[in-house]
Amino acid sequence: MPLPPSGKTAWPPPQLAVPHADMETWHAWYAGDTDHLAQVYGGPGGLSTNPAARSFFELNRPAQYRGGIVGAAARMFWGQPLTPGQPAAKLHIPIAGDIAEMSANLLWADVPRVVADKDSTDSADSTTAQLKRYLDDRGHSKLREAAEIGAGLGGVFVRVVWDTSVQQRPWLDVIYPDAVVPEWRWGRLAAATVWRELEPLVDASEVWRLLERHEPGSIEYGLYRGDVDTLGMQMAVVDHPDAEWLAGRIDAQGRQATGVDRLLVHYLPNVLPNRLWRGVKGAEPLGRSDYAGVEPLMDQLDEAWTSWMRDLRLGKAHLLIPQSMLDTDGPGSGGSINLDQEVRVALNMLDEGGKDSITQVQFDIRVEEHERTTRALRLQILSSAGYSAQGFGEAGAIAATATEVVARKEESFTTRGLKLLYQRPELVEVLRTMMVVDVAHCGARGIDPAAELTASWPDAVQPDPEVQARALSLLESAGAISTWMKVRRLNPEWDDVEIAAEVRRIREDQSLASPAGDPFGTGGGAPGEPEDEPEGGVVDAGADEGQDDEVEPAAEAA
Repeated sequence: MPLPPSGKTAWPPPQLAVPHADMETWHAWYAGDTDHLAQVYGGPGGLSTNPAARSFFELNRPAQYRGGIVGAAARMFWGQPLTPGQPAAKLHIPIAGDIAEMSANLLWADVPRVVADKDSTDSADSTTAQLKRYLDDRGHSKLREAAEIGAGLGGVFVRVVWDTSVQQRPWLDVIYPDAVVPEWRWGRLAAATVWRELEPLVDASEVWRLLERHEPGSIEYGLYRGDVDTLGMQMAVVDHPDAEWLAGRIDAQGRQATGVDRLLVHYLPNVLPNRLWRGVKGAEPLGRSDYAGVEPLMDQLDEAWTSWMRDLRLGKAHLLIPQSMLDTDGPGSGGSINLDQEVRVALNMLDEGGKDSITQVQFDIRVEEHERTTRALRLQILSSAGYSAQGFGEAGAIAATATEVVARKEESFTTRGLKLLYQRPELVEVLRTMMVVDVAHCGARGIDPAAELTASWPDAVQPDPEVQARALSLLESAGAISTWMKVRRLNPEWDDVEIAAEVRRIREDQSLASPAGDPFGTGGGAPGEPEDEPEGGVVDAGADEGQDDEVEPAAEAA
């Protein structure tokens, strides 16, 4: 399917109106922009930060001013019109941003281990080494950034890009989901149109858009000049300074060959299925936001905090004084009172119920009621989003073992495991595309893009070193573990080459400490013995180091 034709083509496509509207709402919560929240829920209050959804929220909705259930559902706290003469005093608690950040940290706090299967390629070691380079600090931080955006908006697109004048290998570009028009085939991404708005040139009412449609093997570019709702006429790329760089790269049809037979754009869903967009064309494969269904609770949390702060404002002491106590400089000059004046002349008046006395007014501050309410709302929001309150400091900083931490954060770790089900296969596909581009355009040698890849994440909670050392010591005393397996359990992220090197170093240290090799007959072999390192440098994990399989005669007789 080519790029849209010139004319009154609606943009973004109307079939994405519902997903884009929901993404706009989620983005308002994720960003924590109070003007954006007020505008999304109630009409005027700040323009949308996303031009794609601007037309949905430019005008105030009539439902905001209706009574009954319809008005209440459409309005919510952030949509309530301001009372004339009252200052804007609504407060926002950025719990949505905290949830997205926590999700990204759970997934990408540590770098996953991606290795090439040695049975599928002869260059497994060099391929694995190159995969580590892709997941360096820059690549790691990009994927973490993508995960945070995906948690808030339901998913995120990443694009493989390259420029050998900047870096000698490809890298990733993160794209917000409402800036891509995806095309699916049996639930898989088959093509994608990435678009963005360019700066206006002369007429500020004109909207310039640059579209790039990605297919396996090619990218088609189109520059359009239209308005807020339509694409308008297709222009030459040289007509706008931000697109003229494409003139030397595309052919007469606006196409650029990528030199690879894979799609350069990939979609990383947050979690599936999407409960909101069933039946919406082209939206069912899109992921579900952590905020889906939790927006009313976050709205109520903001209302509760605003009420609490309103109590603080109203709780300030006020004095009601009679007019006769005011100092005046003459007719028409008004009156004032100096609260710091210590000596005053008593007024000679009759006592008429204290109307001429000073009255203090100070309302109660309902601290306990508000604290219980906000805490309950916060706990329910975190639980509905799939996270444990322990990870957000609800239980305080309490020293605990790894087992206790896992028990307290069980809900968060369950959500982490669910999200990894969707992250793992997409990460493998992204890295495979990077290898194909690396070989085709960056001159990479000795790597095999067709190799089978395996991605594994380290445990979210590292075991207590003391507990782990005690367990290994007990296993060694029982003769139930080899040196190879001890090193692997202590360093699960290491590959076989690193483990073999560490085993050799351990044996060398043991030989220096015990020159005779095994003076006490414990069965520990000297360096280089077959049971330590069999052929291929890999030790049989099931073999008991230093243990003889034969049954001793005394034991046999017994």
